[in-house]
Amino acid sequence: MTQSTNGRPAGGAGRAVVPVLAFAGIVVAVMQTLLVPVIKDLPRLLDTTPGDATWVLTSTLLSGAVATPVMGRLGDLYGKRRMLVASLSVMVAGALVSALTSDLLVMIAGRTLQGVAMGAIPLGIGLMRDMLPPERLGSAMALMSSSIGVGGGLALPAAALVAQNSDWHALYFGAAGLGVLAVALTLALVPESPARAPGTFDLPGALGLSAGLVLFLLPLTKGGDWGWTSGTTLGLSGAAVVVLLLWGLMELRVPAPLVDLRTTARREVLLTNLASIMIGVSFFVISLVLPQLLQLPASTGYGLGRSMVVAGLCVAPLGVTMMFTAPVYARLSARYGPKVTLVLGLLVIGAGYGGGLGLLHAVWGAVVISVVIGAGIGLAYASLPALIVGAVPASETGAANGLNTLMRSIGTSVSSAVVGMVLASTAHTVGGAEIPSMHGFRLSFLIATAAVAVGLVLALFIPGRRPSSTLRLRASSEEDARPVRAEQALRGPVPARPPGRDRDRDHSAVAAGAPAGPHGRR
Repeated sequence: MTQSTNGRPAGGAGRAVVPVLAFAGIVVAVMQTLLVPVIKDLPRLLDTTPGDATWVLTSTLLSGAVATPVMGRLGDLYGKRRMLVASLSVMVAGALVSALTSDLLVMIAGRTLQGVAMGAIPLGIGLMRDMLPPERLGSAMALMSSSIGVGGGLALPAAALVAQNSDWHALYFGAAGLGVLAVALTLALVPESPARAPGTFDLPGALGLSAGLVLFLLPLTKGGDWGWTSGTTLGLSGAAVVVLLLWGLMELRVPAPLVDLRTTARREVLLTNLASIMIGVSFFVISLVLPQLLQLPASTGYGLGRSMVVAGLCVAPLGVTMMFTAPVYARLSARYGPKVTLVLGLLVIGAGYGGGLGLLHAVWGAVVISVVIGAGIGLAYASLPALIVGAVPASETGAANGLNTLMRSIGTSVSSAVVGMVLASTAHTVGGAEIPSMHGFRLSFLIATAAVAVGLVLALFIPGRRPSSTLRLRASSEEDARPVRAEQALRGPVPARPPGRDRDRDHSAVAAGAPAGPHGRR
């Protein structure tokens, strides 16, 4: 393929690139969501205890948390499309393993492999930055970033329908088929990005981060079973703090780290990542509350008595709205910048949860809540990659977006642990079974509202950029770069520097509309 002077494909990427990459993200979300309709039946289906059955979900969370930043960095170094295909292929293998077994340990192994696919989201965003022209990049990254919610919302009713009318292993065969289709479309229609980061893969950094994340997420996801004050929970949490601190000190000393912590500590990147955790918390609350409320029997006095499929259809507007929010985001961001759209998205989410407190009594209320919160999360999620891309060098796009995706996953993990604890502690006994109470559902909505408020405060302190500056970050042609070079020429010559790693940082700084510093930093 003919390349332009800045490394992008000449003439822009084909029109199929965006839908194919978004489809890959949706497939990953489907993989995560497909077990939701059968969660309560897993102990019976796998002939195990409820506590052990939760490892089927926990294993995917842990492997996804580890794989997301690692695959992002590997994509920066060796090719983003190559790593995207690899992550989807591992997911397909894992889905087939799970489809062919009812043994708990083998099922956990298959689910662990499926979690590797979480790296597809940052890899897709990185490919878009490398290949798309500015006028297409905003809406494309918005769609890719929102695909995890879109796929989750659309997969719920489909997975419920399959689970009600077929053997539950069919869920995995379906996920494997979608994965094969995503791999084939990627190989056929998505070109490889020519952009490469300098340096080598930081294996000690990857191992250290993996150990720290596992030690951090294990007590977070299993603390309810082990006891939040148990020795195991407190011991693992303390070990996570020690390991992550030592990992951070090590990363500051290596020349090509897995995660550039100096870049991560920039105000724009740091605050965006912290806000992402809060958005992840708020996003998962609705997924935990509404399906349960809709399926509880009407005899409870507050349950809506709907089937699994109907409950999935009522929550599906969450994903549909997120998908249709992408072009709206592109227009708003082009005019006001991604920070403003992030703030607006958080306000809409807050309105959805706050107003939703009075709408939990009817099915139509659940649908309205899904639509409003879906619109807010769509705007918020769409803003995150633009803020990250605008603050990091091009050579670190994959790793930086991988870290941001990880922050969202941490938010959903925190949400699952906290809301699960709230629903369990406020449950009451009906017919010998513990069921969530309306008080627990309302309290969960208040927790989501509080998380949104914290995210809003963080977002307000993110440095703002004029929309024109944001577009300049993504200059994709020689004409786009000329005004920047002219401005640099007026400032005077830049001292010569040795080639290598600094060259890539200098190029990124020029593309961002700022003169390169002594080490390629702005």
